Amino acid sequence: MLEFRQVHKAYATPQGPLEVLGGVDLTLAAGESLALMGESGSGKSTLLHLAAGLDLPDAGEVRLAGRAISGLAEPERARLRRESLGLVFQQFHLVPSLTVRDNLRLQARLAGRDDAAWSAELVARLGLAGMERRYPEQLSGGQQQRLAIGRALAPRPPLLLADEPTGNLDEASADEVLALLLELVRETRCALLMVTHSPRVAAPLDRRLRLSRGRLTAPQEAPA
Repeated sequence: MLEFRQVHKAYATPQGPLEVLGGVDLTLAAGESLALMGESGSGKSTLLHLAAGLDLPDAGEVRLAGRAISGLAEPERARLRRESLGLVFQQFHLVPSLTVRDNLRLQARLAGRDDAAWSAELVARLGLAGMERRYPEQLSGGQQQRLAIGRALAPRPPLLLADEPTGNLDEASADEVLALLLELVRETRCALLMVTHSPRVAAPLDRRLRLSRGRLTAPQEAPA
């Protein structure tokens, strides 16, 4: 579903190029969940942006659903994002002028896969039944993040990218939202790449990798 082949990425600084990714290889299969861990500034968000085609590698290749992103013009990458990706961020990025119902169905409509029955099921599963006509500001933080997850999954994308999706929530709300996210991902057979700094959040996912000094390694597991 997602593949990085010897991907390099650097940014210009007054002191010269700063290498963020130095020959990263990564494969994520359909239906698999992977936690990408690392300290702040280690390049986790850069890797996620490359996976989404929001940025391009300096060298190497990123393939999404069998297509090389690097060779696509921006309009084609945007279309591929609409058709193949769901995106969830630490900031909810809900449209304040749209109701819960319309926020939920927004991405599906853009992808041309609006399914009223699936949207209604999502509303119930997200714990938002009876709130369809509310606006984001009328929801709690946990409710807003559940809505953002539902919006990303409404088109049933083959790949979901999540950047610290529980980072703005208290621990109880974070656990609840994470459990719901993983449940929906498994049911839809969606591959999940989630950036997190938290071993606790990463633990339920199928695999964990740590990004450090531009390289991916398996994290050291805490002793039992």
